[in-house]
Amino acid sequence: MTPSFSSYTDFKNQLLAAFRTNEERMNGESKTPLHQVRRAALNQFDLLGFPTIRHEEWKYSNVSGLLKEAFDLDAPSPLKAEDLVQLEIPNLDGNVLYFVNGRYRADLSRLISPAGQVQILSFAEALRADPDFIGSHFARYADYQDNAFTALNTAFANDGVVVRVPNNTTVEQPIILRFISDAREQNIASQPRNLVIVGRNAEVTMAESYRTLGDRASFVNVVTEIVLDRDARMQHYKVQDETDKAYHIGTTQVNQSDNSHFYSATVTLNGNFVRNNLNIVLNGQYAEAFMYGLYMPNGRQHVDNHTLVDHAMPNSFSNELYKGILNDNGTGVFNGKIYVRPDAQKTNAYQSCKNVVLSPGASMNTKPQLEIFADDVKCSHGTTTGQLNDEALFYMRSRGIPKDEAQTLLLYAFSQDVLSQIKIQAIREYLERVVAQKLAK
Repeated sequence: MTPSFSSYTDFKNQLLAAFRTNEERMNGESKTPLHQVRRAALNQFDLLGFPTIRHEEWKYSNVSGLLKEAFDLDAPSPLKAEDLVQLEIPNLDGNVLYFVNGRYRADLSRLISPAGQVQILSFAEALRADPDFIGSHFARYADYQDNAFTALNTAFANDGVVVRVPNNTTVEQPIILRFISDAREQNIASQPRNLVIVGRNAEVTMAESYRTLGDRASFVNVVTEIVLDRDARMQHYKVQDETDKAYHIGTTQVNQSDNSHFYSATVTLNGNFVRNNLNIVLNGQYAEAFMYGLYMPNGRQHVDNHTLVDHAMPNSFSNELYKGILNDNGTGVFNGKIYVRPDAQKTNAYQSCKNVVLSPGASMNTKPQLEIFADDVKCSHGTTTGQLNDEALFYMRSRGIPKDEAQTLLLYAFSQDVLSQIKIQAIREYLERVVAQKLAK
């Protein structure tokens, strides 16, 4: 059902009014160049409005449920360390940063890497410490001209994380960002903004996780901009395990230079409405990008993965594998585009999306795309959607394995192509356990 015009207008007007109220409190900061970017982004959001299913990029993803909710846009949280016990990941080591309702909580976080290895600041701290650096990167990669939610995040960006890895440095401990929506008392909206700059011949591993506490609705609209210099290497994981009243829209924008390597895995376990945009520009020769995704919507959950790989320079490589397990009345969307520019000769690009549908009420919409403007390339894409292999299921049952257990084992094996890519052992083991539990239900 399409929402009424008033539901679009009410939430939009609330956001516009909140921006103006915040601007009045800024005093001199409202005149800074960075705030002028925020203001331009707000004007663009005002112009674009929220997308509808008439927009091609949102054809299968209706945001009407989000617009019917009323959210507190800047709510403090009384959350304490003991409240996080239920969200703990056993044996998780590294730099762990907590953000509650979009705000950095130093009292809950721990930083263990030496300052010479990596600089980690909250976005708010970085704005105060080095506004010129932030201004030189802010909104330079994630385009807000055509994406209303990116424009909205850019307008309201005031906290998140800024990570700077110096040249020729390996960050030995992973950087783990844990975003918590405290929806125990009221509906909560947050808009984290992350910036990661990886220097020449540097290496880092980073993970983002999103959880919700409480039974009220939550809305997370997050943008992460990642820049890899020449010969840089990065592993990036994103895990979403939120509630059936959680709305999540995330954009990860990656810009790669010569001979850089980027590895990504996105795992969506739970959430009412989830939209993941992963955009990668291979802006250097011999750059490589690997993308993996696993999504498991059940109930009435909706998960939409949009990917774009832009091969802008010659001799680049990308490989993409997304897998879905859909049950009950869950819906999935995969829209993957590979774009090869005219000068990007010797490009190799591969894309695959595989889905298992477990019930008649579940549905999957796929749209793989290739746009190739060079002639000396190797590119392929493909997608499959079906049920479990009957022969494999019969073989296991003939060996005395009950049907439900056999199905769970087959689906768990199906998920391993993605889960095995996660190199942070504590997170991988946690995900394997949660996936197994969800499949067994």
